[in-house]
Amino acid sequence: MDSMTITLTEGWRFHKGNCDDAWFKGYDDSAWRKVLIPHDWAVECPFSKANSSGTGYLDGGTAWYRAHFRLPEGCAGRRVRVVFDGVYKNSQVWCNSYYLSKRPNGYTEFSYDITHAVRMDGAENVLSVKVTHEDLADSRWFTGSGIYRKVWLLIEDPVHPALHGIAFTTDSVSAESAQIQVRQEIQNDSSKDAAIRIRSVLYDPDTQEKVLTLEADCSVPAGGRTEAMLNGLLLRPRLWSVDDPVLYELKTWYETAGDSSVAAGDSSLVSVERVGIRKIVFDADKGFFLNDVPMKLKGICVHHDAGPLGAAVTREVWQRRLEILKQAGCNAVRCSHNPHMPELYDLCDAMGFLMIDEAFDEWEAPKNKWWQGHNVYPPKHQGYYEDFPQWHDADLRAMVRRDRNHPSVILWSIGNEIDYPNDMYCHPMFNEMTGNNDANKPAAERVYNPDKPNMERIVTIARELAQTVREEDPSRPVTLAAAFPELSSRIGFLDAIDVIGYNYKEHLYAEDHLRFPGKALLGTENGKHPEAWEVVRANDYVCGQFLWTGIDFLGEAHGWPIYGSQAGLMKTNGFPKDIFYERAALWSGTAVKPEVSAEPAAELSLALWQQPDCVTGRTFSDASGKIGYIYQLEVTMQDATGLRTTEDHTLRVQVEGSGELLAIDSGNLSDLTPYTENYRQTQDGSLLVYVRRTVPGPIRVHLTCIDAPLSMLDNKNTQQGLTRSVTIA
Repeated sequence: MDSMTITLTEGWRFHKGNCDDAWFKGYDDSAWRKVLIPHDWAVECPFSKANSSGTGYLDGGTAWYRAHFRLPEGCAGRRVRVVFDGVYKNSQVWCNSYYLSKRPNGYTEFSYDITHAVRMDGAENVLSVKVTHEDLADSRWFTGSGIYRKVWLLIEDPVHPALHGIAFTTDSVSAESAQIQVRQEIQNDSSKDAAIRIRSVLYDPDTQEKVLTLEADCSVPAGGRTEAMLNGLLLRPRLWSVDDPVLYELKTWYETAGDSSVAAGDSSLVSVERVGIRKIVFDADKGFFLNDVPMKLKGICVHHDAGPLGAAVTREVWQRRLEILKQAGCNAVRCSHNPHMPELYDLCDAMGFLMIDEAFDEWEAPKNKWWQGHNVYPPKHQGYYEDFPQWHDADLRAMVRRDRNHPSVILWSIGNEIDYPNDMYCHPMFNEMTGNNDANKPAAERVYNPDKPNMERIVTIARELAQTVREEDPSRPVTLAAAFPELSSRIGFLDAIDVIGYNYKEHLYAEDHLRFPGKALLGTENGKHPEAWEVVRANDYVCGQFLWTGIDFLGEAHGWPIYGSQAGLMKTNGFPKDIFYERAALWSGTAVKPEVSAEPAAELSLALWQQPDCVTGRTFSDASGKIGYIYQLEVTMQDATGLRTTEDHTLRVQVEGSGELLAIDSGNLSDLTPYTENYRQTQDGSLLVYVRRTVPGPIRVHLTCIDAPLSMLDNKNTQQGLTRSVTIA
């Protein structure tokens, strides 16, 4: 039978707090709150100065989730795996009272084979998930809390591909031909040896006709694994690029080899993936090339939250954000500083963005975590470093295996600012070191201390991590984002990587280009001043830059009541700032700053973002019909002539029918109104309303200005000025 996936969006119940017996299938959770997954409980909590400023003054704690589900008919004798795209953090999972395991990392995909525990006879199954996030100062930015990415079931035959075990790579790519390799890692969970025929077929992006068929026979021992490599030559390939992101469909079947009674229609479809064919080159002297065409990377760094949605972001939210970033001339995204949701990679494939996929922000030594305001001492030292020694190999391999078939991914980053001065590493070569934003660091923390870890340790770790990446994917270069190359580059930190990534070190480019003649150079994190871009534009050997940041984000707050970073080109709600349009001018973008009015507000404008799903190709109407879809309504205050005015007012939002008000976002990162409230003041005359579909049927959204000025009351269209409504089919 064909493999199948089931996304577990509904059927979940949630309880904030610990319940010692909630692992038990028979536990009565009827009083728990029903939630849809993805879910982030942190943004349901009020802001509190008692929480960490670094993670946005929002709460963590311990909570439980329980999912009730039934498997479809025909699952008997098959394998069932549950996959979690991301749980923050320290998750523990049970299925029908059977304990599966735990995963500390909050950003890594993980999965469990639940065949031994799950009921396949139509009876109810229960997944129990405990999430523990008590250490609130565990990061320098907002992390979220809970099952904040999707959960899905993978149902397949006993002989099946290992999870993400099909790797698509290309070689010798040109407009005339491309050498295709499809590496297969096959798992046999049966008690008998299996002889199978593998058939992988590549389909034309437009006609859906077969353009290449690859086949191989192999034997898989009972309870074991084997690998097979399929090779073929594709003539006149359509190349994936940022301007024309062409995606082929790769389908793979397994069938019993040598059995003439098995027809093609009876074989098992085990995998369907969208892949791209492109050639990337990082040249040490000439920079970056895509399909033999030189290109500057015009990139932005992004964190994974979306303001009041927290970390529970859906594909449609990211699609709207990326569409706007395209207008600024942006062509690349750096996933700072951890693997992001898989839907973001799908979007970058479909929309033509290049990506740096990043694994870690810290290794085995902790960084300073600001919890009373940025650079306010003393720091705390909670975080992933506690789990890095035991889990880094599994976490890194999970990232690379999950994302290696995305044409958008061009670099693997093994770490961000691991060489930060005295956080916690130091070295006798420098008696005193100060890093970015360390102006207030006490003198005692700046000076060399032999009792601190010696920075030479990170050279060994970098070598190990780079080797791990190459074992899983030798087709892409490895990089890292160095914070203090003044030291780290002189002790061998960069030796193991292919592309040098520097954060805010443009003044070292010329010198280090000569010092490392075989390595390409890239600005992995840069300020937005024009001079930083001029260094990139004027020097062929600089591959590009990644601005800090593309979008405002929660956390890394400078002090109460500000609970987020305002470093973005856009606000958390996706509305561009003035600097967005300045960047568009530098990067030859299409965005032009719109005219705004200083006149009083006279009416409300309410526009529903309604674009087709660019990944699946489904229309907006079809895509938004699924439970959990998040509608995005752009609200602006307008003057009597229809121009947006910057006059601000407080709006109340009411949702009726088949949806619920999920959040309101003005982009004001000092507005302490709880995210759960149904009112908010605009910022610069605008805000964004998120409405989530809960059941099929129409949704009605009503906006009311609850502090209407006389100018609006005196308007002859009084009701139109004070309220606005829309019905979503």
